[in-house]
Amino acid sequence: MTQGENLNNINNKKLLRTLGRVALPIAAQSLIGSSLNLVDNLMVGSLGELSLNAVGVSVQIYFIYWMLLYGFCSGSATFISQFFGINDMKNIRKTQGFTLIVSVCVGTLFFLAALIIPQHIIGIFTSFPEVIEVGVQYVRIGAPCFLFVAITQPFTIALRATQQTKLPLIASAIGLGANTILNYIFIFGNFGAPALGVAGAALATVISRLIEMSLILYIVFGRKNAIGGKFSEFLGFEKALAMRIVRNSLPTTINESMWGIGTSMYIAAFARIGVTEGAAIQACNTINNLFTMAAFSIGDAVLILVGQKLGEGKIDIAYEMSKKIVAIGIGLGIVLGGALILLGDPVLMLFDFTPRGEDLAEKILTVYGATFVVSLYGGIHITGTLRCGGDTKFAMFTETGTVWLIGVPLAFITALYLHWPIYFAVLAVKGEEFVKAIILTKRYFSKKWLNNVIQDLSK
Repeated sequence: MTQGENLNNINNKKLLRTLGRVALPIAAQSLIGSSLNLVDNLMVGSLGELSLNAVGVSVQIYFIYWMLLYGFCSGSATFISQFFGINDMKNIRKTQGFTLIVSVCVGTLFFLAALIIPQHIIGIFTSFPEVIEVGVQYVRIGAPCFLFVAITQPFTIALRATQQTKLPLIASAIGLGANTILNYIFIFGNFGAPALGVAGAALATVISRLIEMSLILYIVFGRKNAIGGKFSEFLGFEKALAMRIVRNSLPTTINESMWGIGTSMYIAAFARIGVTEGAAIQACNTINNLFTMAAFSIGDAVLILVGQKLGEGKIDIAYEMSKKIVAIGIGLGIVLGGALILLGDPVLMLFDFTPRGEDLAEKILTVYGATFVVSLYGGIHITGTLRCGGDTKFAMFTETGTVWLIGVPLAFITALYLHWPIYFAVLAVKGEEFVKAIILTKRYFSKKWLNNVIQDLSK
């Protein structure tokens, strides 16, 4: 987009090129992250449905942690993208430093909990003792991941917000390759290593996350990236900046963590139906995430590109740009939903399911595919439009309200009290996505989300 842009002449081709340049590496990185989980599940799944179920419930603590961290970091990304719009690298580093301190503190708490009370954590998501027993070793061995991700995630978000999306993609790709090779070695005992099973999957993940973190730090500091700098520059944030980041990031943190906990409660409800049902929903979530995490890069692109225009003070341009990107996202959601239904079955064949487990998984995937566009539409507004303009409180109340007042009650009622088949229970839970979409559409067209959050903070 150029300085001469106006409301009637937003170049569609140039917007698409810019969107592709920003969103495609984010989508690829998200796809790699989801693929890492898929590789884990495929290899662990070959050990049987019990192992797959155990890993499935165990990773819920990592999922909740990742969502909490992503919530805070994406809240700070609002500031980074708007500071980037006026080329204020000094305040970008200050924002980054404050975000990193908070992330490491949170990561330390999760690390200690995973070491000390893993059985209590896993017990939240399943009532089967045999599943808990297998899951405990996965959580304990994988505990260092909390510390590594606490450093990786803030720098990844900052690189994305400054439109350097290819760099974290490279680090993630190398991490995935390492994880796949190490899984093969440690799970099955190849190349002279002992066959560790589920414990081997956790060990492989820890090493790959360490490699990914090391690469990110090298990219930022070793290669003297623009967001890097002296140690003192990251600690030089003023109280006014820190408090404004907290006010914006606290709702996004609550939003993402409560959404993460809520969706984990869906797993808790469904996994209590039976071991086979728990394995089926875990496999389907893994496949669905391959599509979802990549598609949600559209929301990240809105945060970055529209947020930059808001930082420049071009409010009307930002709104028109967002409309075009949201329309692209809707089209993408329809296509990917169909692809999820068509391509899901071949991927399911890679899992070691019983005939009943395979039948349940196929039906669950059909539900996910049919409702995919609605889920993506809501995600674009929550993580993109509302967040880029600092309208984080409204996003928080909308998402947490629909998940906890509609989705979670329906999950437990339909699965554990009405004893519906798991695929019908999943369909009922998806009702919260439709309610959310209606609320977000009204808010979007009100334009109340269009705000410049860095006024009086820039250099």
